Amino acid sequence: MSTEPDPRRWRALSVCLVAGFMSLLDVSIVNVALPSMQAGLGASAAQLSWVVSGYALTFGLVLVAAGRLGDDRGRRRMFLLGLGLFTLTSAAAGLAPTPEVLVAVRLLQGVAAGLLSPQVVGFIQDLFRGPERGTAFGMFGAVVGISTAVGPLLGGLLLAWTGDAGGWRWVFFVNIPIGVAALVFAARLLPADGVGRAARRPLDLPGAVLLGVGVVSLMLPLVLSERDPASAPWWLLAVSVAALAAFVAWERRAKRSHGHPLVDFALLRTRSYAAGATLGMTYFAGFTSIFFVLTLYLQNGLGYTPLQTGLAMTPFALGSAVTSALGGRLVSRFGQPMVVVGLAVVLLGLIATDVALAATAGDAAATGAAIAGTLLVAGAGGGLVVAPNQTLALAEIPPASGGTAAGVLQTGQRIGTAVGLSAVGAVFFGRLSATGDWASAISRGLMITVGLVAVALVLGVADLVAARRRGRTPAGAAHDPGPPSPTGGD
Repeated sequence: MSTEPDPRRWRALSVCLVAGFMSLLDVSIVNVALPSMQAGLGASAAQLSWVVSGYALTFGLVLVAAGRLGDDRGRRRMFLLGLGLFTLTSAAAGLAPTPEVLVAVRLLQGVAAGLLSPQVVGFIQDLFRGPERGTAFGMFGAVVGISTAVGPLLGGLLLAWTGDAGGWRWVFFVNIPIGVAALVFAARLLPADGVGRAARRPLDLPGAVLLGVGVVSLMLPLVLSERDPASAPWWLLAVSVAALAAFVAWERRAKRSHGHPLVDFALLRTRSYAAGATLGMTYFAGFTSIFFVLTLYLQNGLGYTPLQTGLAMTPFALGSAVTSALGGRLVSRFGQPMVVVGLAVVLLGLIATDVALAATAGDAAATGAAIAGTLLVAGAGGGLVVAPNQTLALAEIPPASGGTAAGVLQTGQRIGTAVGLSAVGAVFFGRLSATGDWASAISRGLMITVGLVAVALVLGVADLVAARRRGRTPAGAAHDPGPPSPTGGD
């Protein structure tokens, strides 16, 4: 079995990152196009909410099962399936004649993104080792940060170019040429499936169903509560608890009876993985909420256009892009302390943003300039969190389990995002309803994001202290769980 790295690994990574960027961009880019959808399709507020939340729900629904299928049935196969479906649903969404069709297509598009996303991390696990893996995760971390922050800017540019009434369609059409090109290059560059792969394990379908019910029942009331907490179906949380408890019991039984559970809970007994997953879920709760409340405040409170809103948040993306690449290269050297420093910088940047917004309350002309520097600082800190934390979390996970581990990790991130948006949205809209003051609402909303990032910082410090007490080197990325899987062309 050859342990030589695949000479095409960096080109293969570039294809994976382009596809990952598209799937993550579609979480944020759609927000600025909602008024255009309302004008062009006559969509109701509830339908617009489902255009956004439906994608997030089905994205999170299939991540774990998709990761497991990638591990067992082939990452390349699952990647091409997900990317092809994502490209087709992008075309269908852009052509949607009614709001109902658009919502249905967005649900399917979320499934496509969920099929695709764990394979990106799985390929990084397969193709890279040592410092190279950290660099690859750094590039992926930059994609995560940039796609989240730059979505409003790209959406604003498309709407400014195509007009409001039908401009929303181009938010989806823009994916088509990129998706087709990515499919062509993926077919040529991604390593073939099946070479050296272990025999297929049967898919744990009951486990997948129980986990899916648990995740959807947890996320649905959270995503529906962002604007109107009182109307959310909170009773589904009880269903979620029951389904997840049944999932745990079933997985333990499956492990004992045939040894092929959907999720091997030995993953969670790997301390670096459990700590990284918990920190990542908490950080994403605060990180993604920043853009939610800022978009609302800038567009609705200060009258910014979608393009102006996107430009105002671009500094975060720039800061994140620079430090993600740097953090990925240095994580094997500095380890967990880098994540802790990054969280502290994010926290300082968010506090400074809150102060800047308070100082320029109601002054649309001054606000964008006032928060440019503070968002740059927060983004720079964020770049030292996402990629290094993911590298450390997966450092001790064998490549053969990389897809499943990535699916669990990303499901936690999606749940964290839903929890954060629900909490921040409830506080933001509650304050706005009580006072009618947009400046007060954004300040209260940012306080919640600051609190969530502070919790992530406490978790990071606690793990760092615990590691040092045990005498474990916190730079877990230096650990190499094994040789890369052999790869080859078709």
